[in-house]
Amino acid sequence: MPEGDTIHRTAATLQRAIGGQVITRFESVLPALSRVDADAPLRGRTIERVEARGKHVLIWFSGHLVLRTHMRMNGSWHIYRPGERWQRPHRDMRIVIETAAMHAVAFTVPVAEFITTRDLLNDGVISDLGPDPLSDTFHAEHAIERIQAQGDTEIADVLLDQRVISGIGNVFKSEVLFGARVNPFVPVSQLTREQLEAIVDVATRFMRANVVSGFSRTGGMRRTTGRADPSARLWVYGRAGQPCRRCGTPISRRKQGPYARSTYWCQRCQSVPEVQKAPEVPEV
Repeated sequence: MPEGDTIHRTAATLQRAIGGQVITRFESVLPALSRVDADAPLRGRTIERVEARGKHVLIWFSGHLVLRTHMRMNGSWHIYRPGERWQRPHRDMRIVIETAAMHAVAFTVPVAEFITTRDLLNDGVISDLGPDPLSDTFHAEHAIERIQAQGDTEIADVLLDQRVISGIGNVFKSEVLFGARVNPFVPVSQLTREQLEAIVDVATRFMRANVVSGFSRTGGMRRTTGRADPSARLWVYGRAGQPCRRCGTPISRRKQGPYARSTYWCQRCQSVPEVQKAPEVPEV
């Protein structure tokens, strides 16, 4: 599933390609979108801006209309010049937005809806999102407070909850916790303030490092190690059984959470510290 960095790169690419332009043609195989276009045609509207909110791409049109899309596992947006051959088959097309200069095509996007700008403010899908580390308005303190409120939930599951902190997916979940040296199975209630600060700091740095100018249609090669070697892009994700890049301990993998998502970690670098027992109080 595309994570926050991919969504932000996609939104930035769409903004550069079609932002500020007038729609010359709109097409969709999704009945709900086609009905809206039939009642209030998209053709002639201006694309005011494109932005990312967590894992959602929002395309704002003149006339107080917004298109919200979510990629889930296999969705993607492509940009083409007029007449350029698509890189995916026509049967995968879900939405086409054409301008005189560029065409934006959404392939296999499973979630797409039109919503008015007024209703968007009250739409739980968007309004309930947690702080986004890639947003210009992100405040680490707000994210820490939301994480702390999760009590006895394991920290790895908390990071995947888009209502707590948005944009983090399964790859960043494991990578961030390794970078912060926090065991993914520890309940939030057992983490120190310093550990929570480290998690949010690492999440912000890792995700922002992966939002770059330029975006290929097949997506970028996500990196968290800072290394140029393509085979050494990530610390732990997808590396079960391979040696830890820090200490050499074999990387572990375990299914976790209600959706049995794979979690990767180093048992040595991310060991669970012993909980110190409170001193016994002598009886009076």
